[in-house]
Amino acid sequence: MNTLVIVIHPDIENSAINKRWIAVLNKYPEKFYVHQLHKVYPDEKIDVSAEQKLIEAYDKIVFQFPFYWFNCPPFFKKWLDEVLTYGWAYGSGSGYKVSNKKIALAISVGIDEKEYGQAGKYNYSLAQLTAPFELTFEYIKADYRPFFAYYGIELNASEEWIEKSVPKYLDFLNAL
Repeated sequence: MNTLVIVIHPDIENSAINKRWIAVLNKYPEKFYVHQLHKVYPDEKIDVSAEQKLIEAYDKIVFQFPFYWFNCPPFFKKWLDEVLTYGWAYGSGSGYKVSNKKIALAISVGIDEKEYGQAGKYNYSLAQLTAPFELTFEYIKADYRPFFAYYGIELNASEEWIEKSVPKYLDFLNAL
């Protein structure tokens, strides 16, 4: 089955790497369905029912976003709060509609990888900083997979450097 890639980027037109990833994914519509939240909901008013139906239609879901201020874009948090409802994503009744679906994060990171972790400038690893996502998806019984991260966009935004990310990202998605 195809992979649903939910892109959460507040300024995709000025993105270097996320915009490139979307362009590549769109070349393979038989494998990837790209759903750009900011384009679908420019007013950030989420159609919860439509989002839930979309999630139900896929067994593999990837959330693609830039990592800044050591977190996700705020619209992703809003999406989680509104879409993962009691009785659908968890709880009694017909809950746990996301159970056993493979879910992963694909993150573009501005800072170099060596700056994360105890030996780095920021003291925490990206795995530690993304732990709330892991807990969220475990709570709703999804099959949370290790994330994909491409580091250093602030240091090197050359076309060549961005192109190096493309096969790595595709390999990650194909291995889910």
